[in-house]
Amino acid sequence: MQPLYEPEAVRPMWEELAQCGVTPLKTAADVDEALGKPGTTLIVVNSVCGCAAGGARPGVTQALQAAVIPDHLTTVFAGVDMEATQRVRERMPDVAPSSPSVALFKDGALVYTLERRHIERMMPDEIAGELEKAYRQHCTRNGPSVPADVYGQVVHARQCGSQIPSFRG
Repeated sequence: MQPLYEPEAVRPMWEELAQCGVTPLKTAADVDEALGKPGTTLIVVNSVCGCAAGGARPGVTQALQAAVIPDHLTTVFAGVDMEATQRVRERMPDVAPSSPSVALFKDGALVYTLERRHIERMMPDEIAGELEKAYRQHCTRNGPSVPADVYGQVVHARQCGSQIPSFRG
């Protein structure tokens, strides 16, 4: 599947998650492998949306500085990682496809979602607070995902999706 957006143009939008220990998943097989691991797996469905994703990524990275976090930290990029995003959505059959969104799986089963319709009404610290509640309920790994000095250097990308160039092959 061809991406909708030029992958290099969205690099800053996935790098801010990567700086906090979040691994990009590019294929359906990557998603299957991640969800086949025991424990809790966070999957962030990243997006070019400047407003919602511009709040989601800072909220997610802030929540990963909590005392308890998921075992496995992953992301797919809607509009770029087409195959991986489709597979994640297949694993969330009762959740309407939306991006950005955040899903938490435990032993491969979906246990929590934060959908775009919720995210777009929240500030990053509210998003982080909601995710931290879910982590306390379902996770056991000690946080943070990265040391405070590394987190302090994260640059949050905020760019209007309409300015992202389309993939030209």
